[in-house]
Amino acid sequence: MNIWKKKSTILITCPRGVAPYLQKEVAALGFTVQVVQDTAVQTEGTLEDTLLLNLHLRTAQRVLYLLKKDAVDSPGALYKHVYDFPWESLISASGKNAYLCITSIVENPLITDSRFVNVKVKDAVVDRIRGKCGSRPNSGPDKDKVVVHVYWKNNEAAVYLDTSGERLALRGYRKIPLTAPMQETLAAAVILASGWNGEGAFVNPMCGSGTLAIEAAMIAHNRAPGLLRNNYSFMHIQGFPEELWREMRRKARNAVRKNSSARIIATDIDKEAVAAAKLNAQTAGVDHLIEFNHCSYEKTPLPEEGGVIIINPPYGERMDTVADKSQYRRTEEFTAGRKVIIRRAAGRPGISGLFNTRARLENLYQGIGDFFKKAGGFYRGYIFTGNLEMIKKVGLRTKQRIILYNGDIECRLLEYELYKGSRKSPVLPNDK
Repeated sequence: MNIWKKKSTILITCPRGVAPYLQKEVAALGFTVQVVQDTAVQTEGTLEDTLLLNLHLRTAQRVLYLLKKDAVDSPGALYKHVYDFPWESLISASGKNAYLCITSIVENPLITDSRFVNVKVKDAVVDRIRGKCGSRPNSGPDKDKVVVHVYWKNNEAAVYLDTSGERLALRGYRKIPLTAPMQETLAAAVILASGWNGEGAFVNPMCGSGTLAIEAAMIAHNRAPGLLRNNYSFMHIQGFPEELWREMRRKARNAVRKNSSARIIATDIDKEAVAAAKLNAQTAGVDHLIEFNHCSYEKTPLPEEGGVIIINPPYGERMDTVADKSQYRRTEEFTAGRKVIIRRAAGRPGISGLFNTRARLENLYQGIGDFFKKAGGFYRGYIFTGNLEMIKKVGLRTKQRIILYNGDIECRLLEYELYKGSRKSPVLPNDK
């Protein structure tokens, strides 16, 4: 049977906390969700179906197609388990596609280093192909061609084709990420969690490299995120249905909404950030859909029709926890008329560092609360942050608290009830 037409388990991975939104996406594409885990959603389909999933899913990281699963009680048994599969029908022995990468997750007391498993699996695959074809593919760490993933837990090993290759968060538009950018999949999940679907304004102060605004524009106009990528692992599997892939892409392009009433506004006090965000939006093909402004967050324009405001402020890790203080860049925020000097940490996902900053950071979060208060009842306000202590400084009652993870950092997406007038409502004791 042609493996491209064969049904099997499909495991779709995602960041922690994102699975409920990925589940809805998978179901909306017509797939039956079988299992929802903390970092994955399981469904069933053919290898051809993985093309559709890779093309359209916004909150997924990887789409894994199950090849086989069996009892494995030793490295030798794992080798045989992998060797017995007809890899010569999937991976070229020579030519431009004759390359594979092995990845693995191992939860077995016999194994202390997953690299040992990677080598064992690689040996089994190339030994099989060499025995059948007389030559073997190259192998290495690059995920730009065929990727085989092994999950070995206790006495069971599952072998998958990683049909995505590089993680799906790498859309291809973020040419200038600046410091501590939010991953694209996480940004999409934050937007979906807010319930915004293109109705009303989308306002993103402190926009950084523009990821939230760009993902919002793509959602509002129904642009499939996979249209921006030109390489997936599935393209290098033998028998790749190129015509089917072209037809899927054609349908996705035709489904793009030409017009949308949504206003998307992104601002930042840092000129470099605004310039980078504009360039990234241009690469994504949505720069004409976003209004960029260079200003402090509190001066961000708010359209009268209302909508959502989403802010991802600095988290405020202490400077002395970072060895190389030269990796900080200086920016300024204005909070209730007071200038706050902030130095954002480079290369540390989702974290900003501050010099002697507790009071300044408190002012910043209090200022965001004042900004939300000005927005009034026509808006829903959201803060995404990993600083659970500073949440109390916002001073507004939370309507909803959603746990999401920025890498290993446990964060909160907090929805606030916005109103005009004095802030008299007490802060909930469990606003953490």
